[in-house]
Amino acid sequence: MKKFTFLFLALIGVIIFASCRDHETYADKKKKERTAISQYLAKEKVNVINESEFFKDTTTDVSKNEFVLLESSGIYLQIVRRGAGKPIKKGETANVLCRFTETNLMTDSVILSNNVAYYSMISDKMTVWNTSGTYTGVFDSRNSVMFTAYKSTSVPTGWMSVFPYIKLGRQTKENEEIAKVKIIVPSDRGTLAASRAVYPSLFELTFQRDI
Repeated sequence: MKKFTFLFLALIGVIIFASCRDHETYADKKKKERTAISQYLAKEKVNVINESEFFKDTTTDVSKNEFVLLESSGIYLQIVRRGAGKPIKKGETANVLCRFTETNLMTDSVILSNNVAYYSMISDKMTVWNTSGTYTGVFDSRNSVMFTAYKSTSVPTGWMSVFPYIKLGRQTKENEEIAKVKIIVPSDRGTLAASRAVYPSLFELTFQRDI
């Protein structure tokens, strides 16, 4: 009987140990997230520049595939086009139209996009505020693929990080182009789904001022 009890307790111990090993902590998930970002940077031969270099002229050289690492947030930003128009001024509220493609870097798969034929008539609409240099935004629930997908009007904070460095206007002349950026966003700066599942996202975004 004692031998049976010992074997039973030993078996329970093995099961508990295996269960603990299989349980993935938040720290484990964040480590996988950082690895996925590093693998993307290596695969795409991204030239990462630091903030001091970026702030000399707040541009990134697309021909060199430059991204700047915004250290406080862990976001990597590439300004493809600064855009026509003017930045959103402090104290200003702007209505913004956006087209986007969202890729999960953990699985290297496109999750969501309004840059497809099905949504050709829809640009996500949002309202953006510049409060003393801090940008916040909400989606228009009536005209937003992001809202339809994620059931939240909150704009990912990663998107807001680009507004200090772009101009927001409309294409009024043939040689003018609207702002376009690429951003690699850690889960805590991305969508609610990314935050809950802990995966990094790549967003390709264009912005223009709504009429």
